[in-house]
Amino acid sequence: MTTLSAPPFEDKPVANTSHHAPPAQLHRNIAAIAAVEQAAMAKRTLFDRLADGIARFAGGVAFLIIHVVWFVVWLVLNSRGRGRAFDPYPFSLLTLTVSLEAIFLATFVLISQNRAARIAERRAHLDLQINLLAESEMTKVLTLVRAITAHLHVAGVEDAELRDLARRTDVKAVIEALEEQEEQEKTPVKKAPAQKTKDRAG
Repeated sequence: MTTLSAPPFEDKPVANTSHHAPPAQLHRNIAAIAAVEQAAMAKRTLFDRLADGIARFAGGVAFLIIHVVWFVVWLVLNSRGRGRAFDPYPFSLLTLTVSLEAIFLATFVLISQNRAARIAERRAHLDLQINLLAESEMTKVLTLVRAITAHLHVAGVEDAELRDLARRTDVKAVIEALEEQEEQEKTPVKKAPAQKTKDRAG
């Protein structure tokens, strides 16, 4: 009678699996996202580049330091005698200059923010499309799993929750449910008036 025996144990060094290299798909995804970002940056017009540069500079510490030094020097030079000050108190020229700077600076910042908002909206739309694609794929996988379990006569797998998950999600119904929930949250809950009872001595 022939018996099968296990192969002799070989003392092989165990590979260190604490640090796994990222999969190749991750590198491809990062490269694809970087390519999309570079394409979006390359499509900027000259005015968009100018607005982004000004908004970036205005949000830095250097912008704050320059203005602090500018205001201090301006106030010191014009706090001397009336004859030597080119913008005496109440510093009308300084007020006009700062007001014009604030108008143009706010315009450039809004232009940059609008472009960033359009990019964010495009990313959100891409994220939504990927999520819908993943939902369709998972629905198909669940359908195949149900077919396999039915073919193999596996008991205890089919239930109401699995049947619901195997159905394609109605995006319009989900949106309507979210809107209904938001409306319910906005509507204040009316409390029933408390009934006041008075005891009367008869």
